[in-house]
This record gives sequence, C-alpha cells and structure tokens, in this order.
Amino acid sequence: MLNTEPQVSPQIPQQSEPLVVLSEAAASKLQELVTAEQNPDLGLRVYVYSGGCSGFRYGMMLEDQPSNEDIRVQSRGINVYVDPQSTQYLTGSEIDYLDTLMGAGFTVNNPNAVSACGCGSSFKTADSAGSPGACHH
Repeated sequence: MLNTEPQVSPQIPQQSEPLVVLSEAAASKLQELVTAEQNPDLGLRVYVYSGGCSGFRYGMMLEDQPSNEDIRVQSRGINVYVDPQSTQYLTGSEIDYLDTLMGAGFTVNNPNAVSACGCGSSFKTADSAGSPGACHH
C-alpha cells in the first residue's frame, strides 16, 4: 500500500558561528612565531580558567601536541586548539594582536563576556559560575 502522508525531509543544521577566529594582526604575529618550526600541528592553544577579579581568565600558548579531545579550528591558515570545557565561553570570539605604546600582546574580543575587570585580564559571562579573586597579571 502507498503511503500518501507528506514526508518530512530531515532538517539540515544551520551553520553556526565559528568557535574562534583570528584577526589579520593575530594571524600575522602567529605566523612569525611558527615560521621557523617544522611541525604542521603547531598552533595556538586558547583556554579559559577560573580566576581573576571577574571570575574567568584567558590563557594562550603555542601548542605542538594537541590532544584527541581538542577542538581544532583553522583560521587564516593557523591552527587554533580549544579544549571542550572552554568552548562554552569562547564561541564567536576573535583573537586579536595589539602593539601599542603601553605594550603588545594578544587579546580576546568575546561576545559572551558581559563584564570585565578594570585591568582587562578577566571576564564574566551572563551565566558564569566563576569565583572572583584577586586581579593579578
């Protein structure tokens, strides 16, 4: 017997926003840092940990041995590694590199942060459970 009920086609999931992206300045600086290395897995590890006067802090380091659990993102030709626990705090963030008279370094432009401490080294999200602490750089 023929089924005459309308068939519902499966929904194709919408493309969500990227986990993290690098600005041109950040990608350029990272390319300088990794050019001498011969490891194709070398990239930037970005993570979030509890601390700072607003509850959470960012951490970054060059990574050449990502774990199997890491989420790997390619942005402007650079590998970016994020651990699964940090993704909830970083989704949609842009990593930038600033070089000013006051100093140079990487910064995170995070749409999930609802407030940051006065020194700019920690942040809080709308539903964060981070514990505020001392503001140390």
